Amino acid sequence: MNKHHQQQLSLAKSSQQSCNEWIFRDVPSDITIQVNGVTFALHKFPLVSRSGRIRKLVAEHRDSDIPKVELMNLPGGVESFELAAKFCYGINFEVTSLNVAPLCCVSDYLEMNDTLGSRAEEYLESVVCKNMEMCVQVLQQCENLLPLADELKIVGRCIDAIASKACVEQIASSFSQLEYSDSGRLHVNREAKCEGEWWIEDLSVIRIDLYQRVIIAMKRRGVRPESIGASLVNYVQKELIKKVDSVSAEHERLVIETIISLLPNEKLAVPISFLFGLLRSAVMVDCTIACRLDLERRIGSQLDIATLDDLLIPTFRHGCEALFDVDTVHRILVNFSQQDDCVDDMDDVSIFESDSPHSPSQSALLKVSKLVDNYLAEIAPDAKVKLGQFMAIAEALPAHARTIHDGLYRAIDIYLKAHQGILEADKKKLCKLIDFQKLSQEAGAHAAQNERLPLLSMIQVLYFEQLRLRNDLCCSYTDDGKSAHHRQSRRISSGALSAVMSPGDNYASLKRENRELKLELSRIRMRLNDLEKEHAYMKRNMARSHSRRFMSSFSRKISKLRFFGQGSSRGSSSPSRQSYQTDSKAIERTCASQ
Repeated sequence: MNKHHQQQLSLAKSSQQSCNEWIFRDVPSDITIQVNGVTFALHKFPLVSRSGRIRKLVAEHRDSDIPKVELMNLPGGVESFELAAKFCYGINFEVTSLNVAPLCCVSDYLEMNDTLGSRAEEYLESVVCKNMEMCVQVLQQCENLLPLADELKIVGRCIDAIASKACVEQIASSFSQLEYSDSGRLHVNREAKCEGEWWIEDLSVIRIDLYQRVIIAMKRRGVRPESIGASLVNYVQKELIKKVDSVSAEHERLVIETIISLLPNEKLAVPISFLFGLLRSAVMVDCTIACRLDLERRIGSQLDIATLDDLLIPTFRHGCEALFDVDTVHRILVNFSQQDDCVDDMDDVSIFESDSPHSPSQSALLKVSKLVDNYLAEIAPDAKVKLGQFMAIAEALPAHARTIHDGLYRAIDIYLKAHQGILEADKKKLCKLIDFQKLSQEAGAHAAQNERLPLLSMIQVLYFEQLRLRNDLCCSYTDDGKSAHHRQSRRISSGALSAVMSPGDNYASLKRENRELKLELSRIRMRLNDLEKEHAYMKRNMARSHSRRFMSSFSRKISKLRFFGQGSSRGSSSPSRQSYQTDSKAIERTCASQ
């Protein structure tokens, strides 16, 4: 506070010295104006003729020879009044983006709208609002002029100009990326440098409340979410660099909560590492629960692109808490897995035939399952991680998310090693999370000799290892009936596959198998129809002919028919059709001889 007071005193002295330079001294002063502790010895006529407020104040002090007028809460302070006084004395000065906002405000305060105010308004409208960099500078000057600058619509006009300019430049930049390929087709060159986002750096100097209004205006104008996200990232980084001891925790909390409220709804608009950084800061400065839950929801929707370092959120509360914030990670996992639950609740099985926008894909589930297993292995050595917390993290994903349980087994083994005092019942409860049938050969061999596992778990491991060995041996004796054995083993193992695959993949596999069975059944029906036709034809011929030659010929043909009927399953070239043609010729010859 002393430092700020010294700066004000030095500013007052410099203004007083400059005032002495331009005020003419050949006419004695007849009015004294005091602004923020600085006294100006001036003359009534030039001030009264231009300022309605000073005219009224002078009228109130008619009795005194040299009236002393104090201007309280004058916007812009000493510098603004000095410019207004120069204007009253007819001294020319330049209106710039650095003084136009104070001039608009001080002219309104001194009731000089028809003179100084109109000149400042003209410059603001014709020069400042057409240049984005100048608008940013004016907004900086308005930080100390609120709420008057807002009432005079200086802030609103600059914000609209910035948003409009950013949108136009972004569109122009997008068109500049269009080019013709060798084949003559128009396409977007993604590698071309985008020149329409230089404003991102400029906006980082605006105070957070004004910055919030600028971003909201840009969203309404249709600025790309990626550009909005880049601006938010840059702004937070600048604020962290400016962070010093004098910055209060309240201001830091305000900045973080405002940035969270401005995050675009679109996925990947900001890096997920930035979201995790915001979450750490929000926990550290104790932001509102709504802000933290919003961040957790956003992170959960794109958790498949996160890394292990992102998940390792430290606990900022001292005491008996674990080293890492396990509860926050659990809520993030619940947000991720709930995308899948909303689809499982639907009854229509056709949802599996197309990717639902609400459910994570199988590849995303696999990535997150590996990430979770690595996270469990990282927090397992911490003696303060409770069994319930550890199991909650392991069970947060659906059952079909893990196609192999090696990572989960490794994490549980580390936990058992670090928590040697765990009860036997808790060991069994923990090991039930492992599907020993989904362990690799190396992990299964390790588990079979792991004395930290309960006895029942070791028996399960040995059983599945023996079953796997038996299946391998059976596969070596399938040379002749390989296709039949393949179909049979596929049907037998459908239960295991359904546990590994997601519901969508399992449904597709069953659908393919059902289609194959239908085709096979159709072939059998066609063959049966052929045999029924041949049998009906033979019965008609028997009724018309009673000779022995016909009977002997008929018996010979029947034997041939039986032979071809037995070999039809081998896929020979239409044996039923051949037998039908042969029998027809023999019957015609018999009838002719009679």
